Amino acid sequence: MDVRQYYRKLHELEARLPEADAVVVSFETPDGGKAGVLTEVPRRNACQLMLEGRAQLASDAEAEEFRQNEAAKREEFKKIQAAGKVQFQLVRSESNKPAPGTTGH
Repeated sequence: MDVRQYYRKLHELEARLPEADAVVVSFETPDGGKAGVLTEVPRRNACQLMLEGRAQLASDAEAEEFRQNEAAKREEFKKIQAAGKVQFQLVRSESNKPAPGTTGH
């Protein structure tokens, strides 16, 4: 495929994708790509992967499920991070003061 034809097809594909990001499903490739891996990528990258025969656009149901799973993973990560932050406050209690009439030694 010549370069002009490649970019013309790329622009046509980009024009058909409504969202800025797209979820794609990978194909197995000779260079080690695994089949069935879902990934969210910018529209241009999605179009390049599809033109090169390395991925296809995920169905609406697959994309929605993928995004929900990713959101759940992000929330879980935030909870784990928050649990790792320990806050404490030192408060001097009245019992640490010497009793009236004593020297405190």
